[in-house]
Amino acid sequence: MTARTLDDKLKAEGNAVRMMYHAQTSRYQFPIAPEFTHWAEEQRAWREGVALMDQSFHMTDLYVSGPDTIRLLEHLAVNSFKGFGRNKAKQIVCCNEDGYLIGDAIVFGLEDDAVNIVGRPVLPNWVQFHAETGGWDVVVIRDQRSLDNPDAPRLTYRYEVQGPLALELLNAVNEGGPLTTRFFSMGEITIAGCTARTLSHGMGGAQGLELWGPSAEGPRVKAALIEAGKAFGLRQVGARAYASAAAESGWVPSPLPAIYSGASTAAYRRWLSADSFEAVSTIGGSFVSDAVEDYYFTPWDLDYGRIVKFDHEFIGRAALERMAKGPHRRKVTLIWNPDDVAEMTRAMQVRGGLVPKIMEMPAAHYAAYPYDMVLKDGHMVGVSITPVYSANERAWLSLAIVEAEHAETGSELAVVWGEPGGGSRKPGVERHRQTVLRATVHPWPIHEATRETYRKQV
Repeated sequence: MTARTLDDKLKAEGNAVRMMYHAQTSRYQFPIAPEFTHWAEEQRAWREGVALMDQSFHMTDLYVSGPDTIRLLEHLAVNSFKGFGRNKAKQIVCCNEDGYLIGDAIVFGLEDDAVNIVGRPVLPNWVQFHAETGGWDVVVIRDQRSLDNPDAPRLTYRYEVQGPLALELLNAVNEGGPLTTRFFSMGEITIAGCTARTLSHGMGGAQGLELWGPSAEGPRVKAALIEAGKAFGLRQVGARAYASAAAESGWVPSPLPAIYSGASTAAYRRWLSADSFEAVSTIGGSFVSDAVEDYYFTPWDLDYGRIVKFDHEFIGRAALERMAKGPHRRKVTLIWNPDDVAEMTRAMQVRGGLVPKIMEMPAAHYAAYPYDMVLKDGHMVGVSITPVYSANERAWLSLAIVEAEHAETGSELAVVWGEPGGGSRKPGVERHRQTVLRATVHPWPIHEATRETYRKQV
């Protein structure tokens, strides 16, 4: 019988990890041009100049409105929504009943009783399920990402202008009132006669804006930004460079949602379709376990423990209260040893036998959920995710979640690169052998100015 739900697929496969490890999809896709100039120069733009990122296609928007909107968010979120309303924005972080992460997204306060939840499909799916099945007095409108519905136009465009020259460009092109630049506050900008709403946040150690409006106005707004941007050296950021941005900024874009096991999410697995993101996305990397629970994260693993607030009732509260005292793993940046990377590259040119896993530049991850083993003296002490080459740092780096005793800056660890047994059956994985690369622990975000700005903003 053809599987209709995620639950059907899991039952047919018999093991969640096996289903995802050999899934016939690849890493998360960004349906824009791979490059507009060169990916290295596009990376440098958000650190040294001004970068334009088109985010109109790869994220799902979930519009929720009605009297119970904020109460629904409070029921789902580990963080507080007290005082939330129009022109406010914040991250929403959700867990299952056992305290393990479902995921995160950004909530935009469109009105006091209306929000837009924007991110990869995981959080919009989770919120929509509860909105539809929990008896909440809300209305839900789903604006599907273009990857899932390529023939349907999006409701809005979404652009991001970032870098040290971002505000200079935005002020130059703005035809309206003063820009709102307080961190994570919303405002407005008028460009080419089109009024857009904005969200203030920074990248590369400088302030920038995210802006959005009706999709029909998107081309006019972009054209005006590009024309005015010539005076500031504006670079558009393509999919290759964009895929590397999360690792530099210290954000984990792909925690495996803790939905594939346990009685508390059984109804959700029956609600998700067999072609949902959760049912077709892939796990990749050197860490392989038969137990899907070994891939789950807690809020503390990703440094979200600081925003967990026990001032409201929410899914997972009791479990998180038990977890709160720890111990907790910590998120770090790993800088991969350049000599080991160079040796691995040399080994790709040796005839005979399998070569190491090829590291595509600048983003080397090849699954939606990359999990590579992190070792200390041969023992696993964590997982490495989102390996990328940064032209800004002139280094291969990745984010990692490691045991606290190995998280101090300067600690020497190692990453196992490549999958066991010659590689999985994913079509984007070539036959290869594993190799071990030394790595050094650094803070996140890796860029000191970005890190200091980030700490002050939050």
